[in-house]
Amino acid sequence: MVHRTAGRLHAALAGRVLVRSDLRWPSLATVDLSDRTVLEVVARGKHLLTRVNGGASGASGGTPLTLHSHLRMEGSWHVHGTGKPWASARRASEVRAVLVNDQWTAVGHRLGMLDLVPTADEHTLVGHLGPDLLGPDWDAERVLATLREAPERAIGEAMLDQRVLAGVGTLYMAESLFVRGINPWTATGRVRDLPGLLDRVQVMMRANLDRVVQTFTGDTRNGSTSWVHGRNRRPCRRCGTAIRVEPIGVAPHERVAFFCPRCQPAPTDSRSARAEH
Repeated sequence: MVHRTAGRLHAALAGRVLVRSDLRWPSLATVDLSDRTVLEVVARGKHLLTRVNGGASGASGGTPLTLHSHLRMEGSWHVHGTGKPWASARRASEVRAVLVNDQWTAVGHRLGMLDLVPTADEHTLVGHLGPDLLGPDWDAERVLATLREAPERAIGEAMLDQRVLAGVGTLYMAESLFVRGINPWTATGRVRDLPGLLDRVQVMMRANLDRVVQTFTGDTRNGSTSWVHGRNRRPCRRCGTAIRVEPIGVAPHERVAFFCPRCQPAPTDSRSARAEH
């Protein structure tokens, strides 16, 4: 989870001066963040923002900067003791960022995005995002109002739209909809309890915030953590019906939704054949 990653990076980097940086990204290859103090690392939806001060000349003489990263599907950040071997082997060609202070080394591995902007310009990268479910900007009423502006839109697709609410991916979308008994292709306007759905997603995210292994069933054993996500063709834990997975959304931004056809019956007026079979 991005918020857990932000917390780990913040604990290792915040308040400490970078003694070395290595940004292995074409547009940032010549950038050196050495001698800058990391002020904080925060999550904004699925985005990570590492804020540093103005450098050796201090905040009054330099420009505070923000290193923005996005994990996408395969990216990760790892923290190691500076000068100590990495806990697991990683290909040097897949490392995208290295931030080093006298105690800790943070390694960005297979990152999907990496940008550096003046902190005052962060809005150019994350200003489009809706309220973050786990952030200080959370505003349930604003999200509900946005959802209700497009009542015919499939609820699963709407939940994945980071412009509506930030931080929900296919995992939390699928698991929360299953628990609430809602088919992902149900029109948003026909979801009976939208506030309850948002509350459920938020509860799930908070419950997993500090867990290394995320679980929705209460079981952390391999293969037992989810109700439907990642369980295509396997029997539903409630009714035994085979779990299905289908694309949801509009190309080229479609994602996938796992669901149980029996526990999450398709709405009678659904226009989606995928939701009906």
